[in-house]
Amino acid sequence: MNSDAIRSGAQCAPQRSLLRALGMTDEEIQKPLVGIVSSYNEIVPGHMNLDKIVNAVKMGVAMAGGNPVVFPAIAVCDGIAMGHKGMKYSLVTRDLIADSTEAMAIAHAMDALVMVPNCDKNVPGLLMAAARLNIPTIFVSGGPMLAGHVMGKKRSLSSMFEAVGSYTSGKITEEELYEFELKTCPTCGSCSGMYTANSMNCLTEVLGMALRGNGTIPGVYSERLQLAKHAGMQVMELLKQNIRPRDIMTEAAFRNALTMDMALGCSTNSMLHLPAIAHECGIELDLDIANEISAHTPNLCHLAPAGPTYMEDLNEAGGIYAVMSEIASLGLLDTSLMTCTGKTIAENISGCINKDPEVIRPVDHPYSSTGGIAVLKGNLAPDSCVVKRSAVAPEMLKHSGPAKVYDCEEDAMAAINGGEIQDGDVVVIRYEGPKGGPGMREMLNPTSAIIGRGLGSTVALITDGRFSGATRGAAIGHVSPEAAVGGPIALVENGDIIEIDINANTINVQLSEEELAARRARWQPREPKITTGYLARYASLVTSGNRGAILEVKGN
Repeated sequence: MNSDAIRSGAQCAPQRSLLRALGMTDEEIQKPLVGIVSSYNEIVPGHMNLDKIVNAVKMGVAMAGGNPVVFPAIAVCDGIAMGHKGMKYSLVTRDLIADSTEAMAIAHAMDALVMVPNCDKNVPGLLMAAARLNIPTIFVSGGPMLAGHVMGKKRSLSSMFEAVGSYTSGKITEEELYEFELKTCPTCGSCSGMYTANSMNCLTEVLGMALRGNGTIPGVYSERLQLAKHAGMQVMELLKQNIRPRDIMTEAAFRNALTMDMALGCSTNSMLHLPAIAHECGIELDLDIANEISAHTPNLCHLAPAGPTYMEDLNEAGGIYAVMSEIASLGLLDTSLMTCTGKTIAENISGCINKDPEVIRPVDHPYSSTGGIAVLKGNLAPDSCVVKRSAVAPEMLKHSGPAKVYDCEEDAMAAINGGEIQDGDVVVIRYEGPKGGPGMREMLNPTSAIIGRGLGSTVALITDGRFSGATRGAAIGHVSPEAAVGGPIALVENGDIIEIDINANTINVQLSEEELAARRARWQPREPKITTGYLARYASLVTSGNRGAILEVKGN
């Protein structure tokens, strides 16, 4: 179906009359109808500039002969939602965004779409919608925030959360904490480290769904408006050539994305979102291949929170295409794939060079010879769990210690701030998974509190919830099966010894099969925490973290 369904022939006179009510002329009505999905709102700092991006996209579409119309997508700021009930409503918006975009695009017979997201769940939600709708689509984000400057150093949101932990443990003063508050987030844009929003915007470039610079050009640069105009123009070219999202987001493209995920050291949330997007493309992305890809993919970037560089630095170093060029030199990318430029990856990255080997390590001098993310398995996580290996202190890559078990984030925070956590402990936070939360909350507050109290190189944290891209340390999330469905994490007791070996991709609790079976026999499912509204419906449909927390109708 295309816009002929609402504008061609006598039978469409009623629809045309409504288009005229919008002020459209005959000339506009006869042009292809291009939906611009705007995530703009006035509560998410990463989205406060999207009105300008949208206007630039509209100009580009119109210049190239299209009829642009804007409709909205919701957005939650994960940073503002962090640490309270609101975080239950973050991941779940991914499906609301995809569903509402599907409804608007089909109901109004759009010919093509330009997606304008920026922060955490908008990018994957709109990629899911693009795959589901499969009409010509291009992405242009709002761009990353510039780094803050506090006490003579560049800073980002992870620094802010860790400063709270430093304050509560007496390491910094109230005045110093206030300086962090004033200066950490100085501009609009997605937070300045390689957190989830920036990870997904960068991977949108890798997948071939966005033009060069989408992931890295800062939100306050005028170059971002130029990019938006070009995206608006390019969607009309995609429409002419009938290049659709599923022509671009192939199985090979997702392998490329996983490869670049490892090279860039992206957020662990990418390991939730890539399978969910692939699922909408009709591709089942088994995360078991992640370790295989990681084993031969060098980690070239240590952006915050893993290291001292920021998105603005990656942009100046050559951006995502420069990193792709380094990785392609090893033969690790399929560069024959079509992209939204109408050209192949090989054509796109031709001539792109690494301009700063301190920001993008050359392949012969990587941060590590293996990728930035690891998938672990063992008797504690039979289906899998995920850790951002590049952000783990070397001494914590292998760790064994006693469990300190908490059944929600709030209890764990009280314990950390109360001084209950000691060197060597393994903090376990459970019943925070997709069903158990419900909503799979991010655990940035607990991990930041651990780092801020100086325990980052001695304490591990595991959860069936997830982590912000701003998390660093031995933070292991997405434990599957989750506690709410009786996964082994529900059976752990205080004092049980947990063994973590990130290099060997294993995680185990030192219990015999007989003891685990006895505990499983005693385990009882818990009453749902929420029984009404959207979260209750979500909990009834959502699958485990290792499958991307996709929604699945029972019986399918």
